[in-house]
Amino acid sequence: MTQNVYFCPIFEPFFSVSDMKKTLFTLLIALVPFATHAAEPTPDSVLAIALRANAYFMQQWPDPTAATFVKRERPSNLWTRAVYYEGLMALHALCPDTAFISYTDRWGDFHNWQARGGDLTTDADNQCCQQTYLDRYMMTRDERMIAHVRVNLNHQMQTRISWWTWVDAIQMAMPVYSKMYRITGDERYMNHAMKMYTWTRDTLAGGLFNEREGLWWRDKDFVPPYLEPDGSHCYWSRGCGWAYATLVRVIADLESRPMSRQMRCHHSRLKKDFLLMSRALLSCQRTDGFWNVSLLCPANYGGPELTGTALFLYGMSWGVRTGLLKRRTYLPACHQAWRAMQQSVHPNGFLGYVQGTGKEPASAQPVTFDSKPDFEDYGLGCFLLGAAEYYLVCQQ
Repeated sequence: MTQNVYFCPIFEPFFSVSDMKKTLFTLLIALVPFATHAAEPTPDSVLAIALRANAYFMQQWPDPTAATFVKRERPSNLWTRAVYYEGLMALHALCPDTAFISYTDRWGDFHNWQARGGDLTTDADNQCCQQTYLDRYMMTRDERMIAHVRVNLNHQMQTRISWWTWVDAIQMAMPVYSKMYRITGDERYMNHAMKMYTWTRDTLAGGLFNEREGLWWRDKDFVPPYLEPDGSHCYWSRGCGWAYATLVRVIADLESRPMSRQMRCHHSRLKKDFLLMSRALLSCQRTDGFWNVSLLCPANYGGPELTGTALFLYGMSWGVRTGLLKRRTYLPACHQAWRAMQQSVHPNGFLGYVQGTGKEPASAQPVTFDSKPDFEDYGLGCFLLGAAEYYLVCQQ
């Protein structure tokens, strides 16, 4: 099958000196962080920075099948890499490139389009890679890309619902179910996903979602009586970011098909949570555009952090673009977040302020502009998701 070759508009050939000057000027602006709040980013400048960050990673990892070695060997379909491919698919949707598809398909083919741990895994982290398998299936209708996903989810639906015992798990696995619903129209997938989501939200340790404050505890260890030193609840930035991104992805999948009464009920429930989270996140954004690692307690591992900020930008930009969030209220927060994010990008595309893997604000500290996380892939995935949605809202 012959693939079409696409070119990103900002990288099209130059046909005149005048055009060259204009394009070089645009690229130069894209590479320099905004010094003030006066200038609003352009879609092309956002895309240029996203492409630069992605190019750095692909140069560092030219072989997408290579295992990672952080303390021990892990296959390249682990959750950290899977989150990167979520972002890459979002970037490809903006700027189609056969290099992105080739890179993705080499990865999927190598793993036989199968979850890490095989068809019988029930670990949400292992299932995250299946989101991209399903995205590729929707582009190709290649049954190889979906066959193992069907087996895996059908196996899990025959077992218990209490699998998602940490908030990250919702992002890793719930969109797999919603994408399967989107593809097949089979409501069993969404119904089971909502049962698991509801158990994590409302039942686990009394419920990981605090409706009153609109934020999520990471797992049972951080539900009160656990408190931060100043007496506030411990809300981990990236943990809440995972939940916020899930709501975006699942609501969008529900809206892709005509909804039955049951699906409308699910949609209403998730939309309510999205709005509660949006209001809470808006209220605790830092003045520099970032969010603290510990959202409500800057004295305890506060400071700039990219991954949570990127996921919040992803959700807010999507909410503004789709009309769920008021543009006048939330777009300024999006601009602030993007200005913070672009200041995290080193000239070579390396991302600063990325907190390494962990489960709480104290994990992988200190987080600085120059600190290198244990894994770089998921940080870029979060960055690309945020950049892609922000690009779209800037086009409106």
